[in-house]
Amino acid sequence: MPAEPLTVYVVDDDASVRDSLGLLLGIEGYRTALFADAEAFLAAWRPEWRGCVVADLRLPGAGGDELQAALIARGSALPVVIITAHGDVPSARAAFLSSAVDFLEKPFDHAQLLAALGAAFEREERLLSQAGPRPRASARLDVLTTRERQVLDHAVRGLHAKEIGAELGISPRTVEVHKARIMAKLGARNVMELVRIALDAQAPPGAQD
Repeated sequence: MPAEPLTVYVVDDDASVRDSLGLLLGIEGYRTALFADAEAFLAAWRPEWRGCVVADLRLPGAGGDELQAALIARGSALPVVIITAHGDVPSARAAFLSSAVDFLEKPFDHAQLLAALGAAFEREERLLSQAGPRPRASARLDVLTTRERQVLDHAVRGLHAKEIGAELGISPRTVEVHKARIMAKLGARNVMELVRIALDAQAPPGAQD
């Protein structure tokens, strides 16, 4: 029996978002399936589905985070990309702890989405081929100084510059300088990406495979 084709399952209650993503992904050569809410997706879901899910964090009924949890409870390893117009560090942290591939804040550009999908499909294909584990994620943090690691650890907890400064005995301005250096060294576009990188580094070897 042939393997199920890799598909991007878009779950968003905004019809214009669904249509635009479907058009973009179709042009880029992706096979897509569109759903207006998590319940419709879960009702249609089959264990043999392969690909990845792009789900809005806030949906009528179950949100994207609850959809992600429901898939895990069903034993599904479908990679998930969370998109949202209402992002914050705690939401991003929760998504990444549940193994989301990325957490994109609207409006995101097409390159960001395609990069996230590339990572999701790479993870899915690695699982399907039972390839070896990827390089140690924690190695990325080796470029940081001890102070930068401290600032990163506090930022991942959702603390703001003033709070981090109070914890570490430095000024908020110094905290911002450290954060800028951390983002430059790690190639992160925003704090949400820093959260993903930090949590990847903390995960046991092979946990993202």
